[in-house]
Amino acid sequence: MTYPWDDKTGAWSSCLILNTNFTPEYYASGVPATASVPCTSWVYDTSLYASSTVIEFNLVCEDSWIPATTDAMFMFGDLIGSVTFGYFSDRFGRRPIFFTSLIIQSIAGIGAALMPNALTFVIARFIIGLTASALYIASFILALELVGPSKRLFAAMTYAYFFTTGYVLSALFSYLLNNWRYLQVAMTVPGLFLLTYWWILPESSRWLLSKGRQTEAKQILNKVAKTNNVVIPEKVLDNLGAVTTNDDEGKGKHSALDLVRYPNLRNRSLNIFFNWFVISCTYFGLSWNSSSLGGNDYLNFLISGLVEIPAPGLLILTLDRWGRKPLFTGTMLLTASVLLLSNLIPQDLNWLRITLIMIGKLSVTASFNVVYIMSAEQFPTVLRNVGIGSSSTCARIGGIVAPYVIYSATAWKAFPEVIFGLLTLSGGLLGLLLPETLNKKLPDTVQEGENYGNASLKPILWDGGWKGERRSVASQPTKASFHANKNRWIKKTKDGAR
Repeated sequence: MTYPWDDKTGAWSSCLILNTNFTPEYYASGVPATASVPCTSWVYDTSLYASSTVIEFNLVCEDSWIPATTDAMFMFGDLIGSVTFGYFSDRFGRRPIFFTSLIIQSIAGIGAALMPNALTFVIARFIIGLTASALYIASFILALELVGPSKRLFAAMTYAYFFTTGYVLSALFSYLLNNWRYLQVAMTVPGLFLLTYWWILPESSRWLLSKGRQTEAKQILNKVAKTNNVVIPEKVLDNLGAVTTNDDEGKGKHSALDLVRYPNLRNRSLNIFFNWFVISCTYFGLSWNSSSLGGNDYLNFLISGLVEIPAPGLLILTLDRWGRKPLFTGTMLLTASVLLLSNLIPQDLNWLRITLIMIGKLSVTASFNVVYIMSAEQFPTVLRNVGIGSSSTCARIGGIVAPYVIYSATAWKAFPEVIFGLLTLSGGLLGLLLPETLNKKLPDTVQEGENYGNASLKPILWDGGWKGERRSVASQPTKASFHANKNRWIKKTKDGAR
């Protein structure tokens, strides 16, 4: 008698109310009204969540898009932070950026808990995302630059375990603190303890050397050596500043445009960019969508974090044995298979549907870890930093899109899993086109990057064979040497021309 029926949800409307005067005569007539108007206030079920931003700011019905935008703004801040703070980290050092972003994040985190409305809360979330990216990048780079090459895989995978630990602890914090403002403070306070790192954490000695600050680098390395009861020969310390560079291709003159200027390198780069977008979109989408799976929200979120734990360990054992390509394409196709299959599970077997989605979460986590290493090995040395930076940007765009993919469930409940499944299926199939990099010499120059993984492209290009690639006069082959080696230098095109 008071609420219209919502055909889309198959239930009485939670957003509209019949437009009539609810008098005793109205009820006695037994004839319902037909005109509806939007609700102006709501009654919420607080049995699971005593307090949330959705409840307090009424982010429902016409404003139901705002929670998705809040997550998207967090990821947009993450995108801006990865670019700006990444530059500042290279310019001013890892250590100062770590502590600067930590202070800003702490202020924004406490401020978010005090925000009076949705708009100011979204702004605070943007700032938190901005600094979260800075903290992650600065600490990750420090973790890798403090160890030698043989320990980098172990350091990267160990770092991933701490990321997962924070994920799991956030579920515990949410369960114990049922008020969103208290939860926001509790998630921020632990970061304040990291300020004690000011007296513990050294600057990266590799960064100091790259800036010509050998004296400071020596002091740090001597302190490390003393802690480990090792003596560094004075000759080694004296040679730290002797950095050899390869300028045969004008290192430092390259840009992101070089990644798409040459056909083979362009195809590989676009393939990698798409896969970063897909993996990030799917990973964050599955993480944020755990409360829509049915059952207990806290348990689903906890399991969603716990399933990530095996991924780094499995990769440490298999990545250098089975190769990058089989593991990457295998985990991507496994993710697609279980996500698409989950929509075929009947409602009375919801536990099986949750299990399949959690398997997808595990496999896409493994894909995320593999794609970092595989991508770095696909780009030539002179374009490696800009290549990873461009890939990371695509990943952040995927994170921005993810909340809206989840929001599509308001139109059809199975939409998110279908979209994520089709995306990972496409990414996995495209991954088959990438060359394997295990135990292969990595490309250094743009020319080597163009030829990498394509046996039909010969290693020597004569007389500026590719647009934008011209050799100096001294490096051009003579007419006699060209005819003697023409079979190596001539590339047959698709139409038979030479």
